[in-house]
Amino acid sequence: MTLSAGERIVQGAAGDLQLQTDIPTQLQPQSPIVLICHPHPLYGGSLQNKVVHILAKGFNDNGLVTIRFNFRGVGKSQGEFDHGKGEADDVKIIVDFIRQQGGGNEIWLAGFSFGAYVAARAYQNVNAERLLLVAPSVTLYDMNDIHHIQIPWSVIQGGDDEVIEPEAVRAWLAIQKSAPTLHWLEGAGHFFHGRLNDLRDIIHQMNTREREKG
Repeated sequence: MTLSAGERIVQGAAGDLQLQTDIPTQLQPQSPIVLICHPHPLYGGSLQNKVVHILAKGFNDNGLVTIRFNFRGVGKSQGEFDHGKGEADDVKIIVDFIRQQGGGNEIWLAGFSFGAYVAARAYQNVNAERLLLVAPSVTLYDMNDIHHIQIPWSVIQGGDDEVIEPEAVRAWLAIQKSAPTLHWLEGAGHFFHGRLNDLRDIIHQMNTREREKG
């Protein structure tokens, strides 16, 4: 693996794309690389979002490399918001970069809110091996045509989500041909205020199960 920690600019279809790579101190050479997609760009979403940050920390604490990045039009990333289509193209470009640098490691996709929508749209096109959706935006974007996710996947949802109706998430999960591992956090809102440690603990549990399987 030749990825280096820190900020980097990658050339995207709409211009520069800004990404941040975090490499754990206890890195295993063949550990997966997790690409994390941030929430809605028009409502302050960026790679610095606290949920995105805690997801990265959770994976890093378990020995996995993480890459957070800004969708087009956010931070140092150039271009304009494209309602998920162009953002899925951004994911593809960054995954191509990771594969060039990553030495054959598995690619996992994770996303929060709008980022979960983009990750669910993009996973097949980038041949991701695993998928994590946190508070997927099923009431903001039509996700009903996504109903046959064909890789191992997980969903984390707050029971008191004030942005994405929790029962709409349950309804969307009910149409899936392959059920995910569902982590339902009762009392948690959309941004997991006061529950970020619970979110990190779920990431730890997920990675512990993966190590036990391996």
